[in-house]
Amino acid sequence: MIRRLLAALRLWFAPHRVRAEGSTPDYRFSLANERTFLAWIRTALALVAGGIAVDQFLTELRWVMRTAIAVALLAGGAVCALRAVNHWVRCERAMRHGEDLPGSRFPALLAVGTAVAALLVVAAVALSWAR
Repeated sequence: MIRRLLAALRLWFAPHRVRAEGSTPDYRFSLANERTFLAWIRTALALVAGGIAVDQFLTELRWVMRTAIAVALLAGGAVCALRAVNHWVRCERAMRHGEDLPGSRFPALLAVGTAVAALLVVAAVALSWAR
C-alpha cells in the first residue's frame, strides 16, 4: 500500500511519466480534465477562504466552536486540493490506457461535509443570537 501511495505521489510531480504511458488521448479530453482539476482547486480555495472568514468574522461565537468550524473548512480545503491532483492523474492515465474514467465518492463526501459545516455555522450563529 505504501508503495502504491509513493508511486502515485511521484506521478503528481512528474507529468512526463504520465505522458509516457499509453497513447495520447484527444487533446480536448486532456484539457477538460485540466479544467476539472482547476474547478476542484477553486473549490479548495473557497473552503480555505471560508475557514479564514469563520475565524476572523464570527468572533461572537465561542472560541471552541469558531475554531472547530474553521479547522474543518481549512482541512476540507487541503483534502480537496490533494484529491484534485490525484483525480487529475488517475483520469489522465485512464484516458491514455483507453479505460473507463475512475469513479469517485469524493464529490458526495465534499457536498455532505460542506452541508454539515454550513449547518454548524447556522446553528452556532442562531445560538449566539439567542444569548
